[in-house]
Amino acid sequence: MSTSMQFPDGFLWGASTSAYQIEGSPLADGAGPSIWQRFANTPGNIRDGDTGDIACDHYNRVPGDIALMREIGLQAYRFSISWSRVLPSGRGQVNQAGLGFYDKLVDQLLENGIKPMVTLFHWDLPEALDNQGGWLNRDIADWFGDYARVMFERLDDRVQSWATLNEPWVVADGGYLHGTLAPGHRNLFEAPVATHNLLRAHGAAVKVYREIGRHQIGLVVNLEPKYPASGSDADREAAARAHAYMNGQYLDPVFLGRYPEKMKDVYGAAWPDWPAADFDLIGQPLDFIGINYYTRSVCQDDPGAYPVRAVAVRQKLGTYTETGWEVYAQGLADTLDWVAQRYGNPPVYITENGAAFFDPPVAEGGRISDPLRVDYFQKHLRAIHGAIAAGVNLRGYCAWSLFDNLEWAHGFSKRFGIVHVNFATQERTLKDSAYFYRDVIAGNGAVLEEIVPRPSVWHGEPMWRD
Repeated sequence: MSTSMQFPDGFLWGASTSAYQIEGSPLADGAGPSIWQRFANTPGNIRDGDTGDIACDHYNRVPGDIALMREIGLQAYRFSISWSRVLPSGRGQVNQAGLGFYDKLVDQLLENGIKPMVTLFHWDLPEALDNQGGWLNRDIADWFGDYARVMFERLDDRVQSWATLNEPWVVADGGYLHGTLAPGHRNLFEAPVATHNLLRAHGAAVKVYREIGRHQIGLVVNLEPKYPASGSDADREAAARAHAYMNGQYLDPVFLGRYPEKMKDVYGAAWPDWPAADFDLIGQPLDFIGINYYTRSVCQDDPGAYPVRAVAVRQKLGTYTETGWEVYAQGLADTLDWVAQRYGNPPVYITENGAAFFDPPVAEGGRISDPLRVDYFQKHLRAIHGAIAAGVNLRGYCAWSLFDNLEWAHGFSKRFGIVHVNFATQERTLKDSAYFYRDVIAGNGAVLEEIVPRPSVWHGEPMWRD
């Protein structure tokens, strides 16, 4: 026997993208280069030599793309601003053509009944600022605040939802520690500095918004529950270190005014002593937290793993996506519960959630069957419905991603979209997952039938301790 699962009235349904992944035309109309434009055009950095020079060509296809959003029934569209499109040098002179692109995008969304949700920074730092130290330069907090002011003054009369940063952990870990993402640094001592300046910049932007903004502003973080691979003290400590490094490092300073104690254990001599006044800036009051969730990690102690001394253990009975991530919806419910318990149950949006699976070619009649992605969404939407029933202050959900796009260092090899993109012709085709999501939105979740979950391999509680 099954029951329908209605979401609360006013629950917001949307989908997300980011500027460099979909826009293309990164240097058009006076825009300046970003670190991602440089990184992607450096041979050997991106699979198959792919770049975002064209991507989904969204820069030239906004009306048709908004028509697809309407067809799906999206109530909100979360997108990011290319900082260097608006400020080619990162500071100073505004490029009116670049700013005008986003101004027009917002107007067209509103004309179609779609709420714009704007992210100021989704990894594409202006190259000119990187040449001055980028996230290693303390002045970047002021630079980011000035950029934020430009955007608020132009769009806050129509944009009611702002996010400062998207996934600062990825910027620091991939960009400054492991070098797999722009700007491509590999330095243990740089990573915590980048993290701290990202959070200071976040605080600077929120402070500006409190001066001139009229609506809501928050921070978007990617969270991943860390479960010990066994009951051993070593594995439990490994999971606790991994949790502090990925999760607590980016929310504790914002809500609690300090970093997790285990950060000293993770970084050792590379962990600085931070000025106490910095946490007053970082801890500006927020209106919401955006959570990006894709998977969990089952952690096993490994003294040779850098820097948290933990490795993820693959589960024999698990389902894995094309990016090697386990499908584990319970982890999303556990994550929401942790945020609610630790930080006073703040308003939360799921700002990204989705999966890359192999998609077959477009079949006759234009259908693209992607049952694994549909199943992924079903499981995770049921999980968040349960979290709401348990009292989590969850206000909305954005699927990742609206379009197949440039999946960073994976290039175009991994498809997350609910809309298929033929990158040779730029033809868009709704996948079955888009039609499924359309029905979810139309019924406010009523099409989600509650089922008895299958048993899964699970090693105790996630490690939410310092």
